[in-house]
Amino acid sequence: MSAPPISDLNDRARDVFRVVVESYLDTGSPIGSRTIAQLSGLNLSPASIRNVMQDLEELGLLAAPHTSAGRMPTEIGLRLFVDGMMHALEPSAEERAAIESRVSQVGPVEEALAATTAALSGLSACAGLVMVPKRELVLRQMSFVPLSADKALAVLVSEDGAVENRVVDLPMGVSPSALVEAGNYMTAMLSGMTLTQARTRIEREIGEERALLDSVARTLIERGLAVWSEDSDRRPVLIVRGQGRLIDAAAAADLERIGTLLDDLEGKQEIAHLLDSASAGDATRIFIGAENKLFSLSGSSVIAKPFRGLDGRVVGVVGVIGPTRLNYARVVPMVDFTAATLARLMS
Repeated sequence: MSAPPISDLNDRARDVFRVVVESYLDTGSPIGSRTIAQLSGLNLSPASIRNVMQDLEELGLLAAPHTSAGRMPTEIGLRLFVDGMMHALEPSAEERAAIESRVSQVGPVEEALAATTAALSGLSACAGLVMVPKRELVLRQMSFVPLSADKALAVLVSEDGAVENRVVDLPMGVSPSALVEAGNYMTAMLSGMTLTQARTRIEREIGEERALLDSVARTLIERGLAVWSEDSDRRPVLIVRGQGRLIDAAAAADLERIGTLLDDLEGKQEIAHLLDSASAGDATRIFIGAENKLFSLSGSSVIAKPFRGLDGRVVGVVGVIGPTRLNYARVVPMVDFTAATLARLMS
């Protein structure tokens, strides 16, 4: 069932509907006609409000979780509100500064992305998400440091200055000079290449017997590139921060739903697919509850926005996940601003 056009609602229905939705987004609880009459300033009697709420319920926009508990918006109602009635609230100067300060920090891009996602999580009171494409390391220097008779540390320095280490198995009887030779060869021949490019180059050189290496050095290089390439393939493309913020006072009453949501967040590949679907076009995508099968059980919403690099291509998607009652008017512009900030980082 889809939401009716906002034009189908008369002014009275819109006013009552807005009060119900805004109350729910603020408290997470249904609201009754008597409370609306007392607090809303609509100048309507409880009976009139009940009649309007009944009409809205028949349209599928409101629901009564219990017989006498008042009304709350359905997911269809939330969609109508977000698309047709919401007034966006731009991030404050302090919120913008908090996000921008994380992007400008010195260090690898992944650290800036993680820090920015954490800032977005804190400001939105949701879990922050950012997805970036797999980014292969580009070699600057590589060396082997002996650890024992059969183990060595493969030390890789990438072009962005990051240093990472991995343990590799050594061929039997390897000498210290072979370790030096293998490291020197990789630095001289493969600097400036991605791991995939380096592996292809080595395989071709060795296959055509053009590499001036003994068999031990060849084995070392092959194993070193293999462990690094395997690690690169496993690099996460999704960063999630602030899962703990999903467990608030309102959520404590529905621990089963929160448990389901946290389980969903563990399945990063599925969330990556969801965010990837948001990368087409420039618009902010809002997925509310069962609109996406992944979060149909947990009743969660995702707000996601792609960001682009200097060449105009989409290089990632940033967003948040939270309960369906999150503050869309505040969070949507915040996600938009974060995406624009990350675009500058990636340019």
